[in-house]
Amino acid sequence: MDLLTELHPQAARIAELLKARGEKLAVADGATGGLMAACLLTVPGALKFFVGGGVVYSFRARDVLFDLPRGAYAGMTGASEPYALLQARAIRDNFGAEWGLAESGSVGGSTHPSGAPAGRSVAALVGPDSEHTRVMETASDDRIANMAAFTRNALNLAEAGLAP
Repeated sequence: MDLLTELHPQAARIAELLKARGEKLAVADGATGGLMAACLLTVPGALKFFVGGGVVYSFRARDVLFDLPRGAYAGMTGASEPYALLQARAIRDNFGAEWGLAESGSVGGSTHPSGAPAGRSVAALVGPDSEHTRVMETASDDRIANMAAFTRNALNLAEAGLAP
């Protein structure tokens, strides 16, 4: 079974939670490479709960999507809870959504710029009155498997954080 098919039921549950609240989500995919957004877009009528987002895979993408001064990242490293929370807040605010979901990680196969070990991911969910993070450590250098695992981790966080 492919990842989109596997995660479609969960994406549909996330969609229902957001629609029941009358709220929308924006996504900042990092090491997930767009898979979080792709999973959410498997749900028909995604415009009712999803405003968009982007893949934040370079400093240029970060600057454009988040529109924050470089100083906002002072003392932070990628694949950390403060960094993922900052991204979740920024994507939410810049896209005019009630919720922001972000993932920052090191998928492996190459050296992460901040030195984060391969297999480390931090997902962050920021809403109107709550902030949540979830750290994952696979201890694996398998890039493709990590991308899938990081996507599952982020969607698990979203579903849990949105649940009543």
